[in-house]
Amino acid sequence: MQNKGLVKFLVVALTLISIFYLSFSFVTNKYYKRARKYSGGIPSLENQYLDSLANEKIWLGYSLEKCRAMEINLGLDLKGGMNIIMEIASADILKSLSDNNPDLIFNQALDRATELQSKKGKDFVSAFALAYKELDPNAKLSVIFSTYELKGKICLQSTNEEVIAVLRNELRIAYENSFNVLRSRIDKFGVVAPNIQRMAKEGLISIELPGVKDPNRVRDLLQGTANLEFWETYSESEIHQTLIFANNIIRDSIQLAHQYFNKTAVNNNSATMGFSPQTTVKAKSKASEDLQYPLFTSLRLNPNQPHQTCVVASVKRNEKPNIDAFLGNSKVKALLDANRISLKWTIKPRSEENGVYDLIALKVSYIDNRPKPILSGDVIQDASDHFGQTSHYAEVSMTMKSEAAKVWARLTKDNLGKAIAIVLDDAVYSFPTVSSEINDGTSRITGNFTAEQAKDLANVLKSGKMSARAKIVQEEIVGPSLGQQAIKLGFISFIIALTILILYLILIYGLGPGLIASSALVINLFFSLGVMASFHVVLTLSGIAGIVLALALAVDANVLIYERIKEEMRGGSKIRKAVEEGYRKAFPAIFDANLTSLITGIILLICGTGPIQGFAFTLIIGIGVSFFTAVFLTRLTYETFLSKGKLQNFTFITKLSKNFLVSPNFNFLKNLRLLYIVLSVIATMSFVSFLFRGLNKGIDYTGGRNYVIRFKQPINTAQVQELLNPYFENHTPSVITIGTANQVRISTNYMIESNDLCTDSIIQYKLYEGLKLLLPVGTTYDQFINNGYVQSLQKVGPSIADDLKQKAIWAVGLAVLAIGLYVLLRFRDISYSVGSIAALTFDTLFILGTYSLLWGIVPFSLEVDQTFIGAILTVVGYSINDKVVIFDRVREYIFFHPKKNKFEIFNASLNSTLDRTFNTSMSTLLVLLIIFFFGGESIRSFSFAMILGVVIGTLSSLFIAAPIAYEIQIRKKKKK
Repeated sequence: MQNKGLVKFLVVALTLISIFYLSFSFVTNKYYKRARKYSGGIPSLENQYLDSLANEKIWLGYSLEKCRAMEINLGLDLKGGMNIIMEIASADILKSLSDNNPDLIFNQALDRATELQSKKGKDFVSAFALAYKELDPNAKLSVIFSTYELKGKICLQSTNEEVIAVLRNELRIAYENSFNVLRSRIDKFGVVAPNIQRMAKEGLISIELPGVKDPNRVRDLLQGTANLEFWETYSESEIHQTLIFANNIIRDSIQLAHQYFNKTAVNNNSATMGFSPQTTVKAKSKASEDLQYPLFTSLRLNPNQPHQTCVVASVKRNEKPNIDAFLGNSKVKALLDANRISLKWTIKPRSEENGVYDLIALKVSYIDNRPKPILSGDVIQDASDHFGQTSHYAEVSMTMKSEAAKVWARLTKDNLGKAIAIVLDDAVYSFPTVSSEINDGTSRITGNFTAEQAKDLANVLKSGKMSARAKIVQEEIVGPSLGQQAIKLGFISFIIALTILILYLILIYGLGPGLIASSALVINLFFSLGVMASFHVVLTLSGIAGIVLALALAVDANVLIYERIKEEMRGGSKIRKAVEEGYRKAFPAIFDANLTSLITGIILLICGTGPIQGFAFTLIIGIGVSFFTAVFLTRLTYETFLSKGKLQNFTFITKLSKNFLVSPNFNFLKNLRLLYIVLSVIATMSFVSFLFRGLNKGIDYTGGRNYVIRFKQPINTAQVQELLNPYFENHTPSVITIGTANQVRISTNYMIESNDLCTDSIIQYKLYEGLKLLLPVGTTYDQFINNGYVQSLQKVGPSIADDLKQKAIWAVGLAVLAIGLYVLLRFRDISYSVGSIAALTFDTLFILGTYSLLWGIVPFSLEVDQTFIGAILTVVGYSINDKVVIFDRVREYIFFHPKKNKFEIFNASLNSTLDRTFNTSMSTLLVLLIIFFFGGESIRSFSFAMILGVVIGTLSSLFIAAPIAYEIQIRKKKKK
C-alpha cells in the first residue's frame, strides 16, 4: 500500500481533532448536571446558574460560554431550542405603499385595522378598508395610494375596490418577501435544521430553532428589517447653537416640573413632557451642580467649547435613558426637526471594557418634501464578513448595486474630510471619515464586532430588506420532542445494535477479522462525530439517518473486502497476497458505491432545505470518514501486522459461514416474464393504494392545530401520546415538552380540512377526554378549558410551503437521475442506468405503497412527516450501493470473459456477490430491527421505513436492476 505515511498522519490528525471537539460536550455535560441539581428542575434557575459561570475558564483556557458553543449541538427534536412566533407589521407595509402619507384619517384607520385584526381575526386589508370607510365614508383610497411605487397599478381615478384588490396583492407579496428573507437569514445562521411555518392567522410566522445558544443574537437577527441608510453628518459645532436652544427648553421644562412636583408630591406630568418621575428627580439632583445646562451636563459637553466631530455625546448605557428623555421632549423634537437634525445612538459601545456609546448628529435631507437619508433602501449587491487588516476586530465589506454606487460616489465626493454615518434599522453601525471619492460602490462597516456579529450583519444585509418590521410576539424554550425517556431508549437500542453487529461480523468472519472490522466501525463513528462537532453541525433525526447510511456503507465496504479476500484464498493465495488482492479488487466497487451516495448527498445539500440538508450534511461527512476507515485504515492495520508475521492464521471463515453461499448457482434470470408480472402487480397495488387511500400525512404536510396544555405535575410525553391516540382516529398527535416539564404542546392534523365552526370545540373535548386521567379528580370540561390548563391554541398552516415541497421532490428526483448519469459515465452502458433508476423508483413506490396500505392497521404510527423524507433518502442511498456492486462484478466478468454470453455473465455476477449482498443486508437489518423494537415510539416509523428499504432494496438489485440491464443489453445485441 502506498502513502502509508499520509494515512498515519490523517489518523492522528482526525483523532486529535475528534478528541478536541468532542471533549467540549463531555465538559459542558458535567456543568449541565450541576445546573440541573442547583435549579431543582426550574429552567430559569438553571439558565441563571449557567450564565453566572459563562465567563469562567473551565477547559483548555475556554470559558463555559465558549465551550457551550463548541459542543455537539442537538436539534430541536433531540434537545430543544427556541420556539418563536413572529408578526409582520401589516400597517408598516401599507404606510410604505402610501409613501408614509401623514394623513390623519389614514393613520387612524391603520391603527383601527391593527386592532380589528388582532381581536377579531380579520384580514388586514379588509379591516383597513372597513375602518377607513367608517372614519370617512366619502374618502377615496386612490388619493392615498397613487404613489410612484404603485404607478401603473393605482391612479387617481381608481375606485376603492380596485385599490383594495391591489393592496391585497401587494400585502401578499410583502408577506412572501418577509418569509423568504427570514428563511434566508436562518439558513445562513448555521446548520440548525430550522422549521419555519406560515401560520393560519395572517402575518404570523412560527420559527423553531434547535440548539440555539444565544437567544439575544437570534432576536437581533430576526427582528431587523435590514433598512440600510447612509446619512451625511453635522459636526457638533454646526449644531451647537441648536443644542443651546434645546438646553434652554429642557431647563425651563425641568423648572416647571420641579414646581409642579413640589406642589403635588406625586406627579407624573413630567412624563408627558418627555420625562419620567425618575428623570425629574434625577434632573433635580443635578440642578444644584449645573441647573443652567442640564442637556450639556447629560451629554458631557462644554457649552462654551464646540468641537468638530459628529459625536454629540459619549456616555455609558445607564446614562442613555436620561438623554433620550430630554430629547424626547415634544418641543425639543420640533426644534431638531425644524433644523433638519436627527440624533442616533451607535449600535455597540466603543469597547466592551468601557461600555461607552456615541450619539451621532445626522443631517436630514428633504426628498420629495419628505425627510430622508441621501442613500437608502435595497442598495446592497453583496456583503461579506472578515477581519480587518489593522484591527483584531471583524468587519463587514459591502458592494452596492450600480445605481446606488453612482449616488455613493457623489456622496463621498461631496463629503471629503467629513463623516458619513452608516445606519441599519435606526442604529448607527459606523461613521467613517471620507478620505477620497469612492467610485467602485464599495464600503465597509467597522467597529468592535466579534466574528459572529460581523457574520450576522453580513447575513442580514445580503438576505435583503424586509418589507416591514417583524416583531417577536411569542417566545418559548422548547424541550426535546423525543423526551428523556425516548432518548435513553434510543441510546440503549443503538448500543445493543452495535454489539449484535460486532458479534455478527465475528460469527461470519472470525474473531480477528470481526474485531478489526468492528473497531473500524467504532472509529468511524468517533471520527464522524468529531468532524461534525468541528463544523458545528446540529444533529437531528434526519442527521442520524445520514449517519446510519454512512455506517451501512462502512459495513458494506468491509464485507466486500472480506468476500474478495475469501475468493483469493479459495484460489490458493497466501494470506498476505489475498489481503492485497482483496483490497485492490474491492476498491472499484467501494469507490463507485460511495461516490454515488456522495452525489446524492451533494445534490440534496444544494437543493434541499431543513431536514433534507441535515441528512445530506451528515451523510457527506459520514461517507468521507467511512471510506477512509474501511479502505485505508483497516488495510494499514492488516499490512502492519502481516509484515511482522502476525495474523497468519486468519481464514475469514467460521464453522457457521464455511459452507454458506459458497459457489451458489441460482438462476435469477430464468422466469423473467413471471417476475415482471409479480413486480407489476406489486407496483400497481402500491400505486392504487397511494392514489386512492393516500398517506397518513403528519402536521408537517397538512397543517393542523397546536394546543399548549399545562398540568399540575411533570408529564411524560409518550404517555400523553398513548392516552390521546384512541380519540384521534389514526391521526397520532405529536407531543413535545415546552418550557417546563409540566407543560406540553400537542399538535394534530385531525379534522384540519373541516371548516365547521364546531371543529375546535370537538377537538378540545377529545383532548379533555383523553387527558382526564392526568387531571385532578373531578375536573370538568369547563375547568379544563377556562381554568389555566389550556394555555393557548393555534391553527397552523403547512410547515413546508408549496415551493419547499417541490424543492424536496426535485432534490430526490435529481439525486436519482444524477446517480443514473454517473452509472452511465462509469459503466459506459445505458442499460445499467435504466436498471438503477427503475429499481430505485420501485423501492420508493413500494415504501409509499406499504405506508399507504398499512396505516391504521399496524399498532404504531405511520405518519408521513419530515423525518420520513430522511428515511426515503437513506433508502435511495443504501439501495444504489448494492446495485453498483453487482454491476461492477458484471463489468469485471465481461472484461475477463468477453466470449461468454450475457445470460451466464449476469447470473454468475449475481451468484458471486450473493454472499456479500446477504451479509451486508443482514448486518444492516439487525441494527434496524433492534432500533425498531427497542428504540422507542419516536423513531419507530423511521426505522420501519428503513427496514422496508433494506429488504426491497436488496430484492430490487437481484430482480429488477440486473434483469432490466440484462434485457436491454440482449436487445441491443440482437439489433446489431
